[in-house]
Amino acid sequence: MKKLAPYLSFGGNCEQALNFYKECFGGEFTLTRYGENPMPAPDDFKQKILHASFKSESIVFYASDHTPEHQIKNGDNITLSLEFADTVEQEKIFKLLSSGGVVTMPLQDQFWDAKFGMLTDRFGFIWLLNCEKSIK
Repeated sequence: MKKLAPYLSFGGNCEQALNFYKECFGGEFTLTRYGENPMPAPDDFKQKILHASFKSESIVFYASDHTPEHQIKNGDNITLSLEFADTVEQEKIFKLLSSGGVVTMPLQDQFWDAKFGMLTDRFGFIWLLNCEKSIK
């Protein structure tokens, strides 16, 4: 496993939050907007953030704006993202974490050149498991 990173979800102000955290912690972020990917998005949402990666000297996290149909409540708007270098390990951990939980998206190939899946474990925590295909 390469790393564990928190994933912060916002209700439309992700870019504002990223700039705030950059001011607080230094570092940089990269982002992809909803309008820059093959998934359909409402016109008024195309400039919102589909995925962002924030990195400073000792802080790493991911972030995005959730579409309007997904209500965000402060306090439950964080998930745990696992990055893998190996799909075999990814599949093993996915199976273990999903035991007694709920798979919300099976592991499958995605348009960003990765194998990705989501689940809620038996304790109610949401996990995102990603493995870039170019790695293995």
